[in-house]
Amino acid sequence: MKKTAVLLYPQFSEYELSVALSILMQGNKPVITVGLNSEKIKGESGLSCMADTQISDINLDEIDSLILPGCMDVALLIHEQKLIDFISHVNAKGAIIASISSTPSLLAKAGVLKNKKYTVGLSLEGMDKLGFFDLSHLSEDLVVQDGNIITARGKGFIQFGITVGKALQLSFDENWYRA
Repeated sequence: MKKTAVLLYPQFSEYELSVALSILMQGNKPVITVGLNSEKIKGESGLSCMADTQISDINLDEIDSLILPGCMDVALLIHEQKLIDFISHVNAKGAIIASISSTPSLLAKAGVLKNKKYTVGLSLEGMDKLGFFDLSHLSEDLVVQDGNIITARGKGFIQFGITVGKALQLSFDENWYRA
């Protein structure tokens, strides 16, 4: 079974991954964490972790999906060309790409959102400042799936995880995540 790659970078949002990771576990989906390099990564709430591998070493034929958690300051990642190229290559393979909160910005920069309906956890001013969003496809929905691309606002992390699980056709109990 192919794996789901989960990108980890400085200040990634741990809680935005919680439901998606739980659903991947329920569905027996193998996961590989991927960092920008081999250094320790500290999330936005202070959780320190080491990725299983780094972008330069991952075999794209081993993955069928990619999850990008939000990030406290996505501007720190916008100029990471190897990250943008990685996202573009994963998309070219037809993989499911799921991005939440601020990180649809990385998808936009990689050209992945071209002609795709999407949502993002940034203000219009912030999106305009970045300069690479096509606002004609912006949705105010919490979670949007358009083909192989799933985007979500941070507060939609529960539905985001459920949408990822359904897109991967995993067997899981979505009632675990209902109040």
